[in-house]
Amino acid sequence: MAGAARARKNAPPREEVLVAAMDMIAERGLEKLTMAGLGREVGMSSGHLLYYFRSKDELLLQTLEWSEGRLGAERGRLLTRPGSPRERLEAYVDLYVPEGHRDPHWTLWLEVWNRSQNADDDARERQAAIEGAWHRDLVALIAEGISRGEFRPVDADRFAARLRALLDGFSIHVAIGLRGTDREQVISHVREFLAQALLAPDA
Repeated sequence: MAGAARARKNAPPREEVLVAAMDMIAERGLEKLTMAGLGREVGMSSGHLLYYFRSKDELLLQTLEWSEGRLGAERGRLLTRPGSPRERLEAYVDLYVPEGHRDPHWTLWLEVWNRSQNADDDARERQAAIEGAWHRDLVALIAEGISRGEFRPVDADRFAARLRALLDGFSIHVAIGLRGTDREQVISHVREFLAQALLAPDA
């Protein structure tokens, strides 16, 4: 018990560990993120890290949740700023699509989802919460655009599900660096799709 108490006292704040993990992914790639390497970055042993996070899967999920929290705050600012629903929808798409090949957030997202095949119910619920936040914000934005006459009278929930599936597919191509698919091309494709499928004729 005394050893555990010392470990808690000497441990850096949880967020410091998550920031360090994200920085390592951004600078060196996910394959270089090891518990031992992360421990050296924050002055902890890999054993202490495992004491707090239980497993690398849990560390990665918590890092993703932390990163999503930052994106969620930014998304909230974008969606509540002045401007038309169309302009804010474009901002949502810009935020959603990766910055480019090996975008650290998307690299982490792909790894967590790849590992989730054997995840427990708690981890799956937390992953669903991440997806749910993006979905709810998009549904609300589409519904607002419909009420203002800028968007066609579609089923907002169903359209949001289909749009996010399109965004996910394109975003994976960008994140893995699929040849012939870059961020600018993806955003152009999505905007063309929205113009055809969502924007009201007079918008």
